[in-house]
Amino acid sequence: MADTVNRQPLSRWRLILGEAAEGELSRYGQNGMLELSSDELIMDRALAAIYDRTEDGGEGLPGAGSGARGAGRGKSAPRLAQWLGDVRTFFPEDVVSVIQNDAMERKGWKQLLFEPEVLASVKPDIQLVGTLLSLKGKIPEQTKDTARMLVQAVVDELVKRMSHELQRAVTGALNRRRHTPLPSLSGIDWKRTIQRNLKHYDVERKRIIPEKFYYFDRAKRNKEWTVIVDIDQSGSMAESVIWASVIGSIFASIPALDTRVVVFDTEVVDLTEQCASDPVDMLFGIQLGGGTNIDKSVAYCEQFIKEPKKTLFILISDLYEGGNQSRLIRRMREMREAGVKTLGLLALSDEGKPFYDERLARVLSKDGTPCFACTPAMLPQLVEGALKGQDLAELAKRLDTQGKSGV
Repeated sequence: MADTVNRQPLSRWRLILGEAAEGELSRYGQNGMLELSSDELIMDRALAAIYDRTEDGGEGLPGAGSGARGAGRGKSAPRLAQWLGDVRTFFPEDVVSVIQNDAMERKGWKQLLFEPEVLASVKPDIQLVGTLLSLKGKIPEQTKDTARMLVQAVVDELVKRMSHELQRAVTGALNRRRHTPLPSLSGIDWKRTIQRNLKHYDVERKRIIPEKFYYFDRAKRNKEWTVIVDIDQSGSMAESVIWASVIGSIFASIPALDTRVVVFDTEVVDLTEQCASDPVDMLFGIQLGGGTNIDKSVAYCEQFIKEPKKTLFILISDLYEGGNQSRLIRRMREMREAGVKTLGLLALSDEGKPFYDERLARVLSKDGTPCFACTPAMLPQLVEGALKGQDLAELAKRLDTQGKSGV
């Protein structure tokens, strides 16, 4: 029994450390041996393909190059598809995403994503979508449908994750601030009704006898606020671009918001129409990489500001400005002074603190445009705060104390 108990942690260490550690670990095994089960052997081969190197110095991923293990023994795509199948079978979902990403970054197998059977075998995740978007100009015709299905699966999952909270934040901020004299049982403002009728408390009955009820105005108003999402499409912003596209499509589905979605590098492209109809189309309309001219994009977005005090401007960028930085600072300041709620998101993702221009972020923050990394889970609170007229700088600081990255 002791040998059985001891074997599990030993085999795990063997899988973590690789074949090079087998001799040392065997000393602690049964009869001086450490044998992996058949499933563990498959896991070991899958990990070795990414994290080990062959003796001749080649890459270990099946079909990844001339030095790969098993190179020359048939087509690369089927063997890579088999490898992907093994990874998905024997590892948890979060680990699968890490291994896939490491395979692309360490082993240079991005070009193999152009094979339909390989693309059909991968686990859809946001990192993989970013890779596909960066390569979209090279995807052959026979793979485009599969690539689109993969992107659609990720977009659907992100929409499912965010849609309810964002819509709740918007409707909660807009619809429940107004009152109407028209009675509505479902629209009773219980808090105000109780507060205003406390003087009518009946001591004998031990209850409030309301003299007047207060009702929320539940009527839907179209285009009450303008939300402008200005997205930096430089290569380092890939995950943020994907999240921003999904969130822009959710905003566009809310009648109370007039939503504009703009992407930029050195040129500006308005993707509002594509975003409203199909966020996948929008994503395929984005060209990751290139230079950055934030000032030019902000100048373009200014034309959509009709009522400054009813406008939320969200700039999603690492702030590495290749255009006129001083003019950008001035534009953002004038926008804010006119009453626009301005927000700078250095990243919109679940990842850690991003690389960004710290000096420009500090200048904009000091000017009243809070700049910080934002997780998707935090965004509904920020949007609700903006629509309610809260101080976004103070709100950002409060959220930052909860462990978020900011300046």
